Amino acid sequence: MKISIIGAGLIGGSMALKLREKGIADFIYGIDNNQQHISKALELKIIDAGTDLEYGVKNADFIIIAVPVDAARKLLPEVLDLISDHQTVMDAGSTKAGIVNSVKDHPKRSRFVAFHPMWGTENSGPASAVSDSFSGKAGVICNKEQSAPDALQLVEKVAESLDMHLIYMNAENHDIHTAYISHISHITSYALANTVLEKEREEETIFQLASSGFSSTVRLAKSHPEMWVPIFKQNKENVLDVLNEHITQLRKFKAALEKENYEYLEELITNANRIRGILR
Repeated sequence: MKISIIGAGLIGGSMALKLREKGIADFIYGIDNNQQHISKALELKIIDAGTDLEYGVKNADFIIIAVPVDAARKLLPEVLDLISDHQTVMDAGSTKAGIVNSVKDHPKRSRFVAFHPMWGTENSGPASAVSDSFSGKAGVICNKEQSAPDALQLVEKVAESLDMHLIYMNAENHDIHTAYISHISHITSYALANTVLEKEREEETIFQLASSGFSSTVRLAKSHPEMWVPIFKQNKENVLDVLNEHITQLRKFKAALEKENYEYLEELITNANRIRGILR
């Protein structure tokens, strides 16, 4: 099978490595506006050739769109315009409703499968790609009833080859849940990093005193804005909803300390400890 990866970066590159390793991909085209990404992906043997959008789409059996969600929303209709009834298109975006709605009336809508691999790091680019990145992670397929059976079956096979377990839901529910368990984590990490940078002006002190707890909490703050600003923009209402709740929780901790109500502070922490039973 010939595969085209639109976006030869972390996600697309990691998928390409694994699909080649599993024998799913016989030939992989890379399509990317950043020619340095194409050169690096060729050097690392992630892709077999770099090409332009039209050639790459028309000459592939399976197309993976792995670009920021605002670009994916714009690009998907163009890709569907180029394909035949025997090709399949999959995206890898972290928000789904906007992308799904962008092609809801497209005549080739059934050739598209909305997919979200629940994995990512603060790194970017093909040099960060790792073949086993998705192993054991969840892969979410949204609005599966809108995809042709053979297209859906192919994406399920691809997800299985990536060693992912599948979850099915509609795009709106997906965006609500990812706001709760992914998007708010990034905002919190950015805010904490900004707090420390504002209050602690000595960078060497941050470096010397940073514990593993601090480092793990702010790890996501290293994630690039070109990816995350579009995610927050497309999922704005859900992110604002969970952000308001998060602010409420922070105020509870602030009030407990201000009033020296340490029993209430203990209650807040004990309640938070319930997450242990969920995240084993």
